[in-house]
Amino acid sequence: MKGYEELSFLDATDLAKLIKKKDIQASELIEITIERIEKINPQLNAVVTPMYDEARKASRGPLAEGPFAGVPFLIKDLLASYKGVRITFGTKNLQHVIADHDSELVSRYKKAGLIAVGKTNTPELGLLPTTEPHLFGPCRNPWNPSRTTGGSSGGSAAAVASGMVPVAHGNDGGGSIRIPASCCGVFGLKPTRGRNSLGPDFGDVMSGLVAEHVLTRSVRDSAAILDATMGYAPGDPYYALQPMGPYKKEVGKKTGRLRIAYMSLSPTGEALPADCAKALADAVALCGDLGHDLIEESPEYDAKSLAKAFNVIWAAGCAATIAEIASVTGIKPAAGQYEPITWALYEMAMKNTGADYLLAIQSMQKISRQIARFFSDYDIYLTPTLGEAPVVLGTFDSPAEDPLKGWRRTGRFAPFTPICNATGQPAMSVPLYWSDEGLPIGTHFMGRFGAEATLFRLATQLEEARPWKHRRPPVSA
Repeated sequence: MKGYEELSFLDATDLAKLIKKKDIQASELIEITIERIEKINPQLNAVVTPMYDEARKASRGPLAEGPFAGVPFLIKDLLASYKGVRITFGTKNLQHVIADHDSELVSRYKKAGLIAVGKTNTPELGLLPTTEPHLFGPCRNPWNPSRTTGGSSGGSAAAVASGMVPVAHGNDGGGSIRIPASCCGVFGLKPTRGRNSLGPDFGDVMSGLVAEHVLTRSVRDSAAILDATMGYAPGDPYYALQPMGPYKKEVGKKTGRLRIAYMSLSPTGEALPADCAKALADAVALCGDLGHDLIEESPEYDAKSLAKAFNVIWAAGCAATIAEIASVTGIKPAAGQYEPITWALYEMAMKNTGADYLLAIQSMQKISRQIARFFSDYDIYLTPTLGEAPVVLGTFDSPAEDPLKGWRRTGRFAPFTPICNATGQPAMSVPLYWSDEGLPIGTHFMGRFGAEATLFRLATQLEEARPWKHRRPPVSA
């Protein structure tokens, strides 16, 4: 059997093979995983709800017959319900609420054979691009514990990067898979709108902004897990068209010569910080070396209008969640129950009207058509994932006298990712570059609507040309 450290950095595909060949028992692997979480988590605070008893019971069998039978896994503590386990959404208001059913996605993870060993840290209601909830405290970046992991899937990203598990669940409403993937140096893909079901509790969250998938160490794991989870569930308001074939078979296929547009400025026309500019230039050069056509071009849309519309919808989503929490707990919402920034977004939503919300949707739909026309000429749109390297923890804090200060700060940090949530298009953050300080800086690739296959082909090509699996953060041993 492979050594403890080597096992910890194998991907889910290789671990599943070891279990299938009986080179290791699932129960042994779960114990190794628990030991590793107990060793590393105190430094990172990535796992906030251990599920060790459930995992041990599941690992003793019988195992599901799925492609990842016996492989350890973590679930983000937001949206995804796991029967018998608390679901907090990162807020003290739900810290004692126990889920009475599995969400559709969790059911599909179980069918695929993945064994959940815990739930991961997330900001309150998943609102911020950092993972620093008052309830659980900050999640720390394994590359530098003074820096953010990103958010809102920061706990999942930190756990995968540090070798606790090979794969962890995440969701993405404005970049919440891709932002932490960039900050922690792992692979993160946001699927096309409707690719994975949000049932049975949700139809579409915030009019389609939110998608769910995983953060992984390898491209092939992301592809194979999407194969296992995608598709219609009864009652879905809509769903993405089925791909031509399994995504795992796209891994390693030739991409052909792609037309890749890239942008060397922020959406509002500002220059990029040096590290992000270097990461982008490096990715442009790499894609050129791989035989693709690189054209400096960007879609024309009003970034300020997008931000305004996004704020209206995001605040409404916050208010709706707070209203739902009140219906679950029977406690009327009040300012002291929530973090200041959460309550400020709630109050913002209360000042907006139904007409404001519909106009925001209309604005996003208009921008989506502009982006779609842009993709009639290009296969891929390339940018940095983020507008900055991972920032210091506390950057998004807000004083009592200005509770939206942290929210306004998010625009500079994450200017590139929300457009994909507005349009519903798939996008991925690929860990191709590390700064001189040793911090990962992800590269963002946006594909046509429904074209995850192209992204997986390109990602495999990039992974082979610039492998990252050998990289180990300081907090991983």
